[in-house]
Amino acid sequence: MIDQITVFLENKRGRLADLCRTMADAGVNMRALSIAETSDYGVIRIIADDTEKARAALKAEGFAGSVAKVTAVELPNEPGSLARLLELLDQHGYDVHYGYCFSIGDGKAIDVLKIHRAEEAAEVIEEAGYRLL
Repeated sequence: MIDQITVFLENKRGRLADLCRTMADAGVNMRALSIAETSDYGVIRIIADDTEKARAALKAEGFAGSVAKVTAVELPNEPGSLARLLELLDQHGYDVHYGYCFSIGDGKAIDVLKIHRAEEAAEVIEEAGYRLL
């Protein structure tokens, strides 16, 4: 399991740039970034190289954020690999609340998932031969 920072941003021009500048000025590298939006606000999910440093910098600049544990799984970057993982989780009764993916090269991808009963699910994932980060 890895730490993910979630920040709620008002839908206002420049707010995402402000958040990214805050991270840059603190010397924090964002390894993954996911953006979802509604008409009133955006939900920004970040995996950073230094979660505590990132959280402190965001707080100092007035950004409201929280940290959650998520499951990151390395998969082959090929059609069907995510489907197989999700089918495994479904067969064992684990609900996925949300997720996002990114390619890391060398034919591999990382899938980040927020899974109900994540600790138990992680055991099932590893037993099936997947690599957890």
